[in-house]
Amino acid sequence: MNTVNATSGRPGSNIRQRCFARYALSLLRPLLPGCFALLSAFTPAAAQQNAAGYHINILTATPVQSIRGLSVVTDDIVWASGTGGQVGSSTDGGRHWKWATVSGCDSCDWRSLYAFNDRKAIVLNAGAPALIFLTEDGGNSWKQVFYDNRPGIFFDAMQFINEQEGIAIGDPIDGRFTVIRTHNGGHSWEADPVATLPRAAEGEAIFAASGTSMVLLPENNVYFATGGQVARLFKSGGNGEAYTIPLVQGSSTTGVFSIAFRDAANGIAVGGDYKQDTLRKGNCMLTSDGGRSWEAPATPPGGYRSCVAWIGPQLLITTGTSGTDISTDGGHHWETIGKGFNVAAKARKGTKVYVARKEIGELVNH
Repeated sequence: MNTVNATSGRPGSNIRQRCFARYALSLLRPLLPGCFALLSAFTPAAAQQNAAGYHINILTATPVQSIRGLSVVTDDIVWASGTGGQVGSSTDGGRHWKWATVSGCDSCDWRSLYAFNDRKAIVLNAGAPALIFLTEDGGNSWKQVFYDNRPGIFFDAMQFINEQEGIAIGDPIDGRFTVIRTHNGGHSWEADPVATLPRAAEGEAIFAASGTSMVLLPENNVYFATGGQVARLFKSGGNGEAYTIPLVQGSSTTGVFSIAFRDAANGIAVGGDYKQDTLRKGNCMLTSDGGRSWEAPATPPGGYRSCVAWIGPQLLITTGTSGTDISTDGGHHWETIGKGFNVAAKARKGTKVYVARKEIGELVNH
């Protein structure tokens, strides 16, 4: 059989093809280095290298021993709260702050905070008695809008779905998690009927490390995560369904400390063991089916993490006592970029990301 004819169907065409190929290659050769560089930029390893450009710029020291409440309205309007009953606000992107102690609450630890604008904010303490205070004049005065002194009361997170509808969740009492809601912008709160409250397993609770153990999604869907003897994701509207999250668990210091969802399906859970805050195994899990199944990242964060937040479609930040990490590929690879904080939050109406512990800082990329 004639190989040339069998290949091309026409005598001599193979010679013409080789000549054309050499000519085309001579034209493309100068472009090849740029093409390979462009392709390599889209590999996961190269993409994650971009995380090295991020760092935390410390904006201010604070009079608060420990900040765990952080609410960022816009790039300029930031509120923070913590121990000593103290609440602070900034209207110039964290350069200048106004701090105050809520009257009569100098022993309160305001771990949950939600700010509506530069004048209205709500704080909720962790511990008993449970208190919610509201300000509508920029923190100059505060009004108590909720009180609960039941034994065992301990709230962990508070969120608002809009200007009127809000929810707060707390540790179980008599085997059921605590849930209260507001329908008037926080001016009054009411408890969910006991029969509707999610049941907790023995030794299961919610962590109040950053106020981010709960997220609210469109159509009033509520997701919250737990730790302790078990670590689970609870979802409203599903007949009390709960899914196991395979983070480290089994003791009172382990489990999920923070969750973040980009949408109803794609989410992330972080935590670990806060008493062994450099251990990386079992400290982060990803889901793409609303929590039904989870997978570990290829490169996990650098240790125990108390907060995680989406910054963009593929960009995330997570932080904890042993460090702060960035992922540029949806949570699959993480790189530690600096010291740790308790909480991180992105502006709801902006792009800036702030972190807080005792100092307050801003995430920057150079």
